[in-house]
Amino acid sequence: MNRTGLLIALGLFAAIAIVFGVWPELDLKLAALFYDPETRRFPTTSLPYAQFARDAAMWIAWAFVAPSILALIVKLIWPNRPLLVRGRTVAFLILTMLMSAGVLTNLTFKTFWGRPRPVMVSEFNGPWQFKAWWNPTGQCGRNCSFFSGEGATAFWTYAPAALAPPSVRPYAYAAATVFGLATSGWRMAFGGHFFTDVTIAGLVSFLVIWLIHGWIYRWPSTRKTDEEIDAALTRFAWPGYRWRQKLRGRDIGPVPDAIPVNRR
Repeated sequence: MNRTGLLIALGLFAAIAIVFGVWPELDLKLAALFYDPETRRFPTTSLPYAQFARDAAMWIAWAFVAPSILALIVKLIWPNRPLLVRGRTVAFLILTMLMSAGVLTNLTFKTFWGRPRPVMVSEFNGPWQFKAWWNPTGQCGRNCSFFSGEGATAFWTYAPAALAPPSVRPYAYAAATVFGLATSGWRMAFGGHFFTDVTIAGLVSFLVIWLIHGWIYRWPSTRKTDEEIDAALTRFAWPGYRWRQKLRGRDIGPVPDAIPVNRR
């Protein structure tokens, strides 16, 4: 998560945005590689293992964040106990997943950006008009094409890669890139997304991860410690925990100054 990575991501974003903005038909040509004009469909969707492979990619991504989600749930229920996972790891993985694969995709762009999916456009036997990536005025009303939620989730694996030990981190980044590209290519083969949908999704995920990694780990004015995040969660969850204990006839008092944190 250094400036070189940021510059590469911004350069790729600018190149893709400009090229596919000037020549939007390139999206159609790339999507056509997966389309069968004789059957007038995207044949990958009929493969028996297709849906399983699509779901498996998402299971893999969510498996990386699942321990942090579990640790957060346990902490919110029992704030008197230390987090089961490092505080910064919990905050970093959950926040980046929520922002890249949730808020910025399904709750914003895919809801309000009316670009139809490939299977929905007239060039591929659909009912609607094709729109360039920058045009939100398509006929799609909900769960639209731009940008890809599954692509963003797959490329989110840059986040756990950023936490890998330095000696293996380059290989982790390479694996995340391959995983993101393979998953995104699979979504294109389904006719679910255009090239710009999946590549911009990956770049947005990377930018979100870069910013939140800097906020939590790198920038002196904002970086956190595991103990600070653990203490903040304790303060947040303590009133509810205290109320539940009062129902059982115990008053445990206000939030303690500190909860011992095991160094892991």
